[in-house]
Amino acid sequence: MAAVLHLVTFLVVLKSACCAQPRPAQDKISPIINMQLDSRKKMLTWTYTRNVSDQECTIDTPTAYSATVNPQVMEDHTYMCTFPNSVLHRGANLTVNVTCDGDVFLQVLTFANPGREGSGAVNFSCLIYNVRFMNCSWAPGPAAPADVKYRLFWASRHEADAECVHYILGPTGTRVGCHFNQLGKPQRTDNYFFLVNGTSRETAIPFLDFTPFKAVQIEKYDPPRNITITYNRSHHIIWWEHPKIRFDLSSHMLYYELDIQTPASSAETHRVFQRGQDPNVYLMPSSATRAKSAFRVRVRYMYNRLWSEWSPTQRFGLPEQDFSGALVGPVVGTAALSVLVLMFLCKRFSVRRKMFPPIPQVKKEIARALMPTPGVSDPSLCTQEVAWDEGHPPPGPQDPEDVVTLEATC
Repeated sequence: MAAVLHLVTFLVVLKSACCAQPRPAQDKISPIINMQLDSRKKMLTWTYTRNVSDQECTIDTPTAYSATVNPQVMEDHTYMCTFPNSVLHRGANLTVNVTCDGDVFLQVLTFANPGREGSGAVNFSCLIYNVRFMNCSWAPGPAAPADVKYRLFWASRHEADAECVHYILGPTGTRVGCHFNQLGKPQRTDNYFFLVNGTSRETAIPFLDFTPFKAVQIEKYDPPRNITITYNRSHHIIWWEHPKIRFDLSSHMLYYELDIQTPASSAETHRVFQRGQDPNVYLMPSSATRAKSAFRVRVRYMYNRLWSEWSPTQRFGLPEQDFSGALVGPVVGTAALSVLVLMFLCKRFSVRRKMFPPIPQVKKEIARALMPTPGVSDPSLCTQEVAWDEGHPPPGPQDPEDVVTLEATC
């Protein structure tokens, strides 16, 4: 009987050993401990209690952003993953997945951005200008408490994470911006990382973060330089130089807008767009030019919409033609030539004498006949007929044109 009982017990134990289900990895103790997220650096860290293999970490956000990276180990044997391109202010799920002793372990950290909704910073933007300066600005959230104190942190691929040094204050004394008066050595591949958080005695303030800002796309250029306009009798040749810029770019990465105005009508404003050249030149036919035409130009990076200010306006063009004054010379010349020709013809053909015959000379005999003789009182004697001297013809057109004035006394 005892032997039978031992046999049954052995069979039960054997069946349990053969048919028992393996314990799931979730029921075992995970080697992953101390998972933490530094939202400012976008860095997830943790440690292990045992040796692991095949490790990876993943992030998922409400913005549909997802990324998986391989962890790195630091000097203190802490493991970390960074997600620089993620946006965390709307929350995220971060997962560490490892294999330990042949079992797979998965641990999730759910992150939520703490603070009163609407109290965080809004309308954030940054701008590089004058080659080496940068300004960032934001506005207080609509639900921000009066004592809110915002802080801006930034970093680049070549510069460590740091807080703003020169804050800009709004009318109420609230921080609404930051001025950077010294940027590091420019690198065309620079990406800038920004995060604005805040503190208040009244409530927690949620932070605001962003995808990386491409530094080359947030620079506002100075206007183009050294504009010159020359004329070669057929075209006005317009030259200008590239502005000084922070990053080393090909001239073809610059985009110019040319504004050419003529005074006749506002409708005669010409906008020309062209990519940068070396050198920059634009030819304008003289037939399309008016007096006091105007030219100005502005520039931007090819892949953004941040235009520079307009350059100073340059005046050019051919002088106005005074057609009324231009006609005076030919008219006067023609009239003078006509007078000279007429005078020549008059002299040549004696037209003047034919048109204006001379007055005949009154001979001395007539004068004596008309003059009263002393002692003669008979008026009839004043009507005597006077005969011309024999042998002398009557005065004709060839005689002198002397005119004698007579005073009648009879």
